Order: sequence, then structure tokens, then C-alpha cells
Amino acid sequence: MSNETTKTGNAGFAKILPVMFAFFVMGFVDLVGTATNYVKAEFSLADGTANLFTTMVFFWFLIFSVPTGVLMNKIGRRKTVLWSILVTLVAMALPIIAYLVFPMKSTAQLVLIVISFAFLGIGNTLMQVSLNPLLTVFVKGDKLASTLTTGQFVKAFASLFAPWIAMWGANSIKAYTYTDAEGKTIGMWWILFIIYFVIGILGYILLAFDKIEEPAPDSGTTTIGKCFQLLFSDHIILLCFLGIVAHVGVDVAINAQAPRILTEHTGDQFTSIAASATMVYFVARMIGCFTGGIALQKISNKVGLRICGVIMTLSAICFAIFTLVPENPPVWLFWTAVALVGFGNSNVFSLFLSHALMYRPDRQNEISGLMLMGLIGGAVFPPVMGAAADVSGQFGGILVMAVGCLYVLAMGFAYKVLEGKKA
Repeated sequence: MSNETTKTGNAGFAKILPVMFAFFVMGFVDLVGTATNYVKAEFSLADGTANLFTTMVFFWFLIFSVPTGVLMNKIGRRKTVLWSILVTLVAMALPIIAYLVFPMKSTAQLVLIVISFAFLGIGNTLMQVSLNPLLTVFVKGDKLASTLTTGQFVKAFASLFAPWIAMWGANSIKAYTYTDAEGKTIGMWWILFIIYFVIGILGYILLAFDKIEEPAPDSGTTTIGKCFQLLFSDHIILLCFLGIVAHVGVDVAINAQAPRILTEHTGDQFTSIAASATMVYFVARMIGCFTGGIALQKISNKVGLRICGVIMTLSAICFAIFTLVPENPPVWLFWTAVALVGFGNSNVFSLFLSHALMYRPDRQNEISGLMLMGLIGGAVFPPVMGAAADVSGQFGGILVMAVGCLYVLAMGFAYKVLEGKKA
């Protein structure tokens, strides 16, 4: 890629295609939810034990986000992304080995699957931290938010395809079958790992042969201590970090809590459709990402953040009204709330991340690590929301979610606090 292209950010589609393909590989992490359901049934695991698989993902963001920013400053963004894909490929390969080599339902098989989920979380941490700032080589300014959103839209396809591929394998491929606790025969659901392993190899090859001229490493000697010093010494970086905490917290909390809200406030007759809440949320997010990828090229980040904040707050209001109606609450209000929060929250991550990256272009590698550490919000909000619901009913849980929504709203309408001069 020429220097001129790098500076102007007018990269052609062919040049940015390998990077966008890597966003699809980034979406592999969401197969953990699908795989957990099958592994739980296969090994007759308790709910608490099975839920630890998804917790692993957020745990690694806390541990590895900032060190990855330091590593990226030493070896470059593209090489870090390539290493992240390799780690992800290891995560895809381990379950394949587990099912082909070891006996069904054996301890060794379960251990390899658990290790696979750990590698998947580590690989995704490396990828999230390095892939997002890699886009700054191609695009600058307000257009960065729209391009990041487009990347999230591509990532969503991997998340969307995973349950369908696993379901197809479980129902259609009867090799390596097992019988679950209910006596149902489950087929080769783990073909999902084989398909994504092949796709991951293709993604690695495309990016490995892509010539990207990156900017020089961040100024100065990068250390973990200096990264955290930057977080707490610069209020703009801290506010963007909290914005990502709010985004991920709302995202994960609603996925966990929404089905319970519907079930507890409408009666058992709606239990069968409660699981659809998660699907509605993800569809709304995909629509939001697609819309944001176009709209954020035409409007400023400030306007975009205000729109997101208003929509998310309206969602919290709809949820609150729904939970406060004691008998026969309007179900349409619940579905409206789910769709609104999915649509409104879809672009918040890109808006805060792009603002932080462009605010301090001389410290982008460190900032990316700090911002992605904010994904720990996904491990903080759900238990707090659940505890509040236990004490005050589902309305209490919604109040916790509303904190995140109101934060986005406040930052949107007080955007000038994000526009201060760099420290």
C-alpha cells in the first residue's frame, strides 16, 4: 500500500478486505454460547459450571488487554492480529482433536474443550485490541467510527451463523453421536469448529499477504504502568473507557436478563417465546450496525452519540413501564424495548473507541488496550443487575441497566467534555 493511500485513508475495498475478513474471525468468540449448550447437555453439567465458559471470555480482557497494547507497540498491529488468528485457530483445533481422538464424554475430551474456550478468549482479546486500531491506517476522523461499525456488522455474521451451523450438524450429521439427559440423539454439532477452522486459515492467509504500511510505534517507551497512568491522568480517556464499560455492560446484561423479564411479567404461557428476546436483540444490533456504517459517514460522532443515548434511554423507560405494570403488561412494550436497546447500543462501542483513538493518535496502541479492558463491564453489570432484581424485582435490574443508558445520553449531550485538548 502506498504512503499516499495510508495518509489519505482512501483505501480501496481490495486493500481493506483482509482486515474486514479478520472482523469475521473476531466473531468466532460468540460460538461459546452455542457450544456451551451442547457441552452442558453432553456432559450433564450444572448451569453454574456451564456459565463459567462464557465468563472466561471477559476474564481475559481484564488480564491481557493492556499487555497486548504494549506488545502491539513492539511488533506492530498487523503482526499482533496475525498472532491472534493463530491463537484462535488453536482454539478451533482443540475440540476437533477432542472429538476425533478421545472417547465420547471422556474427561480428556471435556478438558480440551475447556482449554479451547480459554484460548478463544485470549485470541479474541489480542484481536480486539489490535484489529480496531489497524483500521486507523485506512481511515481517519469521524469516518473511523462508521468503518469500525461496519467491522462490527461483519463480525455479527459469524455470531449469527454459529448456532445455525451447530444445529445443522447436530440434526443432519450422525457421526460421533451422543445421547443427552432427555434421551435425544445429538449429531456432529462440533462441525462448527471445523468450518470456522478452515475460514480462520483463509483469514490468516489473506492478512499475511496484505502489505500494510503502519505508522511508527507510539512515542516513548510503552509500559503497563504508563498505560494505566494515561487512563487515570486524562479525563477524556477515562470517560471513553467508562463509555465502553457501559456499552458492554448493557449488552451482556440485557442478553441475560431480558428472557427472565418477559417470563416473570407475562406468565408461563410466554415462556416458550422468551428465548426469542436474545435473537430480536441481535437482529436489532445488526440493523443498527448496518445503519450506523452508512449514517456515521454523513453525521458527526457527537450527533451519533446523542441519537444512541436517546434511543437507549427510551428503551430503559419502556422496560421500566413494562416491569411496573402488575398484571397483563403490554407485551409489545417489551419487544419495543429490546429492539430499541439493540439498535441504540450497536454503535456506542465504535463511537467511544474511535474518539479515544483519534484524540491521542500518538498513543493509539496503549489506548486500544485500555479501551478494550472496558469489556470487563460484561462481567460486572449482569451480576449487579441480577442482584438488584432479586432485591427489588425486575424493575431494580432495569435501574442498573438505565445507569449505562443514561451515561451514554449524558456524554452525548455533554460532548464538549470529550473535546478537551490532550493532556
